[in-house]
Amino acid sequence: MGDFMKPDRVIVGLDSPLGRPVVERLYAPFLRTSNRMIFMDNVSAELTKYAANAMLATRISFMNEIANLCETLGADVDQVRRGLGSDSRIGSAFLFPGPGYGGSCFPKDMRALIRTGDEHGSKLNLVKAVDKVNTRQRRRMYKKLKKAFDGQVEGKQVAVWGLAFKAETDDIRESAAIDLVDTLLEKGASVAVFDPQAMEPARNRFGDRVRYATDPYDALTGADALAVATEWLLFRNPDFDRIRASMSGDVLVDGRNLYDPDQMRGLGFRYQGIGR
Repeated sequence: MGDFMKPDRVIVGLDSPLGRPVVERLYAPFLRTSNRMIFMDNVSAELTKYAANAMLATRISFMNEIANLCETLGADVDQVRRGLGSDSRIGSAFLFPGPGYGGSCFPKDMRALIRTGDEHGSKLNLVKAVDKVNTRQRRRMYKKLKKAFDGQVEGKQVAVWGLAFKAETDDIRESAAIDLVDTLLEKGASVAVFDPQAMEPARNRFGDRVRYATDPYDALTGADALAVATEWLLFRNPDFDRIRASMSGDVLVDGRNLYDPDQMRGLGFRYQGIGR
């Protein structure tokens, strides 16, 4: 609703100039303070939509690659991100590392753009690379858990906080959290999940293969590890003493870099973030 009422811009594809005044009248109440409507031909408008999502996906995958390099070099991706974002030519949006992008738009639009290029003999090598980076990143949280368990995932109990691909939605399509749960189950772990909005879609997806917690702390009962996969506000400032008391283990994989690493280690967690 917010995007509709206060659009950043409105891209309109027209095959006839006769439609322009009609569209302008329709959108006039929502564009009173500035003119953010851009008219173009239909093909250019469609490509603009795909290209915009591809650019944002590229920023996300780029930052994830830098985060992975930070881990190798011992750098702090939060400091690198602030340094990059302070450059006015770059800006700070979409520079947060994480478990990879998902949802109903980015993955679909990236694949559509790649396919369109292939069909018309224009290989989009950069876009293909972004897609490959994201595919690898989606396994990053599982690899961190596996390493923390010394390679022995079978029989472990893992609590997963967050199932939606991002906060403030119940959409689990192409969610990295869903990939994580699938992989954990495949490797013989037991999983308890909690999400403020996505529990019903999760039930439709997993059936009785996971335990559905009534709140975040219920998911932690007896858990060997906690994996935070979605950046819900509810997860940003939890009761860490209660977390430690509820868990059997001490592994905390923070897929959204919500917590301070030094504080978490001081509380006795074996903490792992992304690029820290």
